[in-house]
Parts: sequence; C-alpha cells; structure tokens
Amino acid sequence: MTGPEGRRALAESRGKRPGAEYEKLAAKLREAITSGEFGSGDRLPSEESLAGTYGVSRGTVRQALAVLRANGLVTSRRGTRRVILGTARTQSFFELLSFSGWAHSIGEDPGSRTVAVEHRVALPLECEQLQLASGSRIYQVVRLRTLSRVPVMLERAIYPEQIGKLVADLPPEATSHASPLLDAGVVFADADHTVDLVEADGDDARHLGCVEGSPLLRERRRVTDPASTPLLWSDDRFLPGTVSFTVHNSVASTALSRRRG
Repeated sequence: MTGPEGRRALAESRGKRPGAEYEKLAAKLREAITSGEFGSGDRLPSEESLAGTYGVSRGTVRQALAVLRANGLVTSRRGTRRVILGTARTQSFFELLSFSGWAHSIGEDPGSRTVAVEHRVALPLECEQLQLASGSRIYQVVRLRTLSRVPVMLERAIYPEQIGKLVADLPPEATSHASPLLDAGVVFADADHTVDLVEADGDDARHLGCVEGSPLLRERRRVTDPASTPLLWSDDRFLPGTVSFTVHNSVASTALSRRRG
C-alpha cells in the first residue's frame, strides 16, 4: 500500500501509541506457538481464519506473520500456508532491520537525524539491486544514527520511488522508519547482509567525527517483501568498536545478530 492510502496510514501512525495492531497480534501468535497450541511442523491456520479468530484484518495478519517469519518461528512459500519451525526466539533479521528496535532491546537510547534526502535517477548498480528499469527514480535518505546521543553509524538508504515518498514525508528526527512503513502496509520479510570494511569518506568523517580514510565497519542490506520485491538497499557504516555482528545457524533458522561494542 504505497499510494494515497499508504501516505494517509503513515500520517495516522505518527500519532499512535507504541504497539501497533500487527505487533500485538504477533505477540499473541508467538505465545500460542511457544505454549504448544500449534505443534512444531504443523501448518498455521489460513490468514482468513486467523483474522476471524483474532478480530483483525487480513492485512494485520499478514504483517504479524511477516514478523514471525523474520523471527524464525514460521516459514512459507508462495501459495502455501505457513509452517511452524520451532519455538526458540533469537534476535533475527527483522530486528536487525530496525536499529531502533535493537537499541531498545539492549537498554540503549537510540537517536536519528536525517541529514540528506535526494530524489534522483537511479545509478546502474542501484537499478540492479532494486530490480528497477534503467532511468527509474529513487530516493536516497542519509541518516546519522546515535546511541545515547553518541554518533555510531551513518546510514545511506536507497528506496524505490513509491517507498521513498513515504520515507521523505517523515520528520527528520524520526527515530524509526521501519515501524511507520509497516504501519503503512510495507512489509519487510527477508534481507541479505554483507559485512566488510571500508575507508571513511568525507561525509563519514564529517558526521561521525572520524578521520577521513580511517576504517569503518560496513553493513550492506538488501531488503525484500514477502513476494521478493526489493524495498531497500542500504550502505550502513559503523565506527569501530561500537558494534559487532554474530551469525547463529540451526536447522530451524539462521539469525544475524548485532552486539554493542
């Protein structure tokens, strides 16, 4: 939902108290799964059935199931019902998408300031990553992310035009972009992460307070919706010593977690 209705929902979400409807439903379903109401390996009821049981819309059910899928509790393929993977909850790809959610989970006070928004024609690599036709327009949003008011990371996010319009309407000091986008019906389902080192450029040095050319930890993210349509491609650069990443593998799921320091 990225037209006028999406923008309207995004505007309404700014005044909502914490705890969107889909988050509440996700918590209820998680509790039902962990209590054994749905057995491991079983299929969940259909979206229509869950909507009727919990008195919510199918859109809310779909968003809640996306959260559970990202947390490694359920899985699905297009055209089939979700299957219960297990009950162990780990820090997941979904949580890694949200810097603010991760910060809150470790007791930190996250902050954010948008330093630049650019609406322009996508570069060839950006078209490739977002599966856009040549000449398509995108939004690039650059944000400084902080923990307890201390600069930690500079985020350069590239969005397809229809998603970028929603992000560009958010206030510059908005702590989270992921939550209001979800409230507007933009569902983050999967992400690919590449972590490496890169030399700080002039923008990195100016906003992070480091020396130009000094090493930064870089995380590049490509995020897709449940239909595998790219929603975001981002280049996030962290100051050394502020975060580390850990990958946990199991037969049920693979989780990439972020740690402080």
